[in-house]
Amino acid sequence: MHIIYKAKEYECPFLLAIDLISGKWKALILWYLSQETLRYGELKKHLGKITQKMLTQTLRALEEDKLITRKVYAVVPPKVEYSITKNGSKLIPIFHLLQEWGEDMGEVLLDKNISCKTL
Repeated sequence: MHIIYKAKEYECPFLLAIDLISGKWKALILWYLSQETLRYGELKKHLGKITQKMLTQTLRALEEDKLITRKVYAVVPPKVEYSITKNGSKLIPIFHLLQEWGEDMGEVLLDKNISCKTL
């Protein structure tokens, strides 16, 4: 099965899925938005060292890929909120499994005297 999205051809849906959530920040943004709707500044606080440019680019990509929504309120000062979509929410159980796997791997790696920093 071939999928063409954004002028890129994928040989299988798995490759498309990985491409949609790849990168340092996408999964973390989806994780935080699965817990609550957040404004830009709140997301930036959760993510720590992300630059404004990178956060803006990542939010735009997630919105374009229909994993999050952006709601703009017509108020002064401007108010914008980000929420996870139904499609984005489908990833959360997978992220829970990845978290469990990471905990298991942390124990395996610690058994080999490799230190592991937690979030």
